[in-house]
Amino acid sequence: MEQIIQIMRSLDWSPLYISLKTGVAATIVSFFLGIAAARCTLKASPLGKAVWDGIFTLPLVLPPTVAGFLLLLLFSRRRLLGSFLYESMGIKVVQSWLGCVLAAVVIAFPMMYRNARAAFEQVDADLVYAGRTLGMSETAIFFKIVIPSASPGIVSGTILTFARALGEYGATSMLAGNIPGKTSTISQKIAMVMQDGDFATAGVWAAIVALIAFVLIALLNIVTGRRMKQVKRW
Repeated sequence: MEQIIQIMRSLDWSPLYISLKTGVAATIVSFFLGIAAARCTLKASPLGKAVWDGIFTLPLVLPPTVAGFLLLLLFSRRRLLGSFLYESMGIKVVQSWLGCVLAAVVIAFPMMYRNARAAFEQVDADLVYAGRTLGMSETAIFFKIVIPSASPGIVSGTILTFARALGEYGATSMLAGNIPGKTSTISQKIAMVMQDGDFATAGVWAAIVALIAFVLIALLNIVTGRRMKQVKRW
């Protein structure tokens, strides 16, 4: 116990701060992109729906290192896009915190997209038809009927997206590297101290991640539990 207390006192807490900051930023971006992508996919033709769904879900099935490699090829300063961003706009993606966020968005986005799409598909179509009968526009129907009805699924997707972004390792390592105090997240810190044979410090960081994951799962269960109670009452 004394060893754990000593480790806690000597810890550099920057990986926790970087991970939380990255997770929040990636979740915000994935939230809006996921909802927009889910809505566009549902409105597409059957063929278009299959194609877009495959594209949006692809990062979920790809190994994170492969996704990170593709991002590195795309945003490297030796490539057209990466060179343009850096020379024309001063935006550096590789080995930067922006790279951490971008990698987390790519990996976590499918979680938000899949949950939002499933939630939209479960919305009662009669509510949509009633809104159209009352003369509501499609935009008003989406924000005043569809979004509130699908809110439990959207909230669940948001929590899962944050959890996935918080624990991202493979793509982040490929794109942003492991720069202490800048791009070193908790997952990267655990891998680094494990390589040094410091299992005690790795265990402390693992316990911190497990605690955060437990809190997120509890929140997810609370959200889904309230939804089930509403369904039973109805």
